[in-house]
Amino acid sequence: MLRKSTPSGRPPWAKAIRELRLRLKLSQSDLGSRIGFSAMTVSRWERGAQEPPSHGYIGLGNLSRNANCWFFWERAGLRTDDVLRVLPTHQRDTHTSALDNFEIVSAGSGPKRSEKHELVAVPLLKVAAGSPGKAGDNLTLLSDAPVESMIAAPKDWCPNPSYTSCLRVRGNSMLPLIQDGFVVAVDSSETDLSSLDGKIVIAWHKDVGLTISRFRRYDHTEVLQPENTAYEAITLSPKKTWKIVAKVLWWIGKAP
Repeated sequence: MLRKSTPSGRPPWAKAIRELRLRLKLSQSDLGSRIGFSAMTVSRWERGAQEPPSHGYIGLGNLSRNANCWFFWERAGLRTDDVLRVLPTHQRDTHTSALDNFEIVSAGSGPKRSEKHELVAVPLLKVAAGSPGKAGDNLTLLSDAPVESMIAAPKDWCPNPSYTSCLRVRGNSMLPLIQDGFVVAVDSSETDLSSLDGKIVIAWHKDVGLTISRFRRYDHTEVLQPENTAYEAITLSPKKTWKIVAKVLWWIGKAP
């Protein structure tokens, strides 16, 4: 990204990050922890010594909760149209409403009711999790992946917004729940195996890359169990070095 400096010598994005932190009354450490970065990294951002990566800008935009969210999201490479096209029609005439409460009239039969909702911008990464016979991308840290686009999701769908991202699924090992080409939202802060039994996860192995499966614990045995019975389970052991990188929160897909 081009660095256009202000008269003070700091680029505009550095000034915007500092102003956001001061407005939220956060220390550099507190701001960094909210979006998965260290206080030292935030300090470098504010001094203009290092520009945030795309997922850092998206996290800053989610924290901003006012018109400045668009400044941060656009620095991440997201276009305004990417966000506006998933908002209700009556909200598309103003940028400032992106993360504000907005009215939704429920569709369907029967009496209509209005509800208040908040949106979170979730990055759609240029990454795919595979299944046996369909290798996934070989990436251990989802935060290192480039951003393809974004998805606006209800806030209550994303308990940890700063660690939430979306990626595509490659293969049919999770049929009938998740089909080839579906998009899954994942939380990369949820990797504690003691709380993941029965949950769908994204796992990584150096030989096969990212894989989507259901994590199961049976006595002293841990396995990755595909939903599709045509695929065999993978037993986890010290000799087969697998790493759980995220928990799947929800998924979406286009109708055939």
